[in-house]
Amino acid sequence: MPEPFLPKHPVVTAYPKMPEAFAEAEAMAAFLKEKGMDAACGSLYDEELRKRVKKGEFDMLIAVGGDGSVLRAGHLCAPSGVPILGVNLGRLGFLIQVDRKDWREYFVKLLNGEAWIENRMMLRAEHIRAGESLGSSNALNEVVVARGQNLRPVRLTASVDGRHLTSYVADGLIASTATGSTAYALAAGGPILPPELRNILLMPIAPHLSVDRAVVLSEGSSVSIVVKSENSVLSVDGQPPTPLMEDDQVKVTAADVTAQFVRFEDPGYFYRNLTAHMNENSLGFPR
Repeated sequence: MPEPFLPKHPVVTAYPKMPEAFAEAEAMAAFLKEKGMDAACGSLYDEELRKRVKKGEFDMLIAVGGDGSVLRAGHLCAPSGVPILGVNLGRLGFLIQVDRKDWREYFVKLLNGEAWIENRMMLRAEHIRAGESLGSSNALNEVVVARGQNLRPVRLTASVDGRHLTSYVADGLIASTATGSTAYALAAGGPILPPELRNILLMPIAPHLSVDRAVVLSEGSSVSIVVKSENSVLSVDGQPPTPLMEDDQVKVTAADVTAQFVRFEDPGYFYRNLTAHMNENSLGFPR
């Protein structure tokens, strides 16, 4: 088993678009205080709280919400090396092990030293135009180059480590982490990768007369996606898209930061969680 993890200075954050998340977060902070551990509490979007996270004032962040909340927490916490414990108030929760009805049980395990830290690779996406970098950002799930508002496919070329891989005529191309293999890439028909892998998964979206299979790249690979038509956008972890021009390049590599998650029991939790969600979804979304 991995080395036990026991936090000393946690912070509890709530996703502000879920009103019930604040009540749960306050209950969690109160529970921890009863056990002798003071925990700050507030909105995941509170700027003052975010500054304190970035300064390293906390050694664990509890994110109360859904997978989207955990994604946002990952972007905030990874640069500072702060582990995340997600508590699911959403529908699926592929990234989350703890459900709202079970958090007290898991908090007791946490305080008893029964938790461990799981490291997950992130991606760095750099937008390049005419040899000049226009900016970069990190992704926990995926980097997507896709068509914009016009309902016609885009033309893209993909290179790996400086060598041409293939060209696509498709609605887009997903460059995903193992974490993201259960997100957009899964919906597009891609394989599910174990979360500890540090590979990049390339998955085309609705390809037309192009390679229609996923490609799993070796650890440490660098991917270059070049736009060969108009009407393209770049989106990182589902954030608002950035317009792309013809011949723009999106370079995707492993990020120099890692998202850390607080986990319980053995690493096989991933497959148990996955099976439960897939079976649940086959019967329809829960109300």
